[in-house]
Amino acid sequence: MSVYVYNRETKNVYEEKQFKEKQLKFLYETLPGRIILKFISGKWYSRYSGKKNSKRKSIAKIKPFIEKYGIDMEEYEKKEYRSFNEFFTRKIIPEKRPVPKDNSILISVADSKLRYYKIEENLSIKIKNSIYTVEELLGDRELAAEFKNGTCLVFRLTVDDCHRYCYFDNGRLMRRKHIDGKLHTVRAISEKRHKVYCENFREYSVLLTENFGKAVQMEVGALLVGKIVNMEKLEFKKGEEKGWFELGGSTIILFFQENTVKIDEDIVSNSYRGLETKVKYGERIGKKYVKEVKYLF
Repeated sequence: MSVYVYNRETKNVYEEKQFKEKQLKFLYETLPGRIILKFISGKWYSRYSGKKNSKRKSIAKIKPFIEKYGIDMEEYEKKEYRSFNEFFTRKIIPEKRPVPKDNSILISVADSKLRYYKIEENLSIKIKNSIYTVEELLGDRELAAEFKNGTCLVFRLTVDDCHRYCYFDNGRLMRRKHIDGKLHTVRAISEKRHKVYCENFREYSVLLTENFGKAVQMEVGALLVGKIVNMEKLEFKKGEEKGWFELGGSTIILFFQENTVKIDEDIVSNSYRGLETKVKYGERIGKKYVKEVKYLF
């Protein structure tokens, strides 16, 4: 299934290269594949894959991977990688991802492909071909109710992206929650049969932020993601690293309450057209919501 992405820099739409497309079609679209999938969508397989790619001999994968996905290594800290997994969790040079100083600007939390969704009155969100409820995703009815008519942002990280992510504002941690689950791929091919965002392993932080109120930042695991690593920080700054995914593509979901944020028009427009927008860690994606005041003369 083709995925189309809008590049803000070139203003062009491109078709995304699919990682292990043939293997995924076999797993999700054939009977033998679905039988195998029941076993490999468990955490044990991701742990096995993670260990395998943490061995020194996995270094041989790095160069072909860089060439296949056109990764610009000038953007990353220079070092000698001791394994493919170490390369996969590489760090970006901070100057390559400047963070706007204007506190009213909302930034992207990761290099990723972004889609905007409006949270409906009944707390439902239509993501691709599946209807989700905020309660399903958060596993908390009371918390979910606070996001009625709010905003949901889905950042999909692919294998060519840097898998480190940040906080979008200054603030403090209110609480964390871990929800166990499977590890399906987060690509469209799996959504025909699975509601991946509420079936997959995930964890989230409830954040009280300075400029965007109470929000939730959720990290969702995926097929071959060995681990989600989050920093144990009670207070944080905008653009500060929050954590990283080890091996594989995955997803970050943000939930904002009603009238707290205004997403940039190109992202909203692309989302309604069925397109994702390519964004970078620290890049502007919206602004703090300011209520319009109309004067009568």
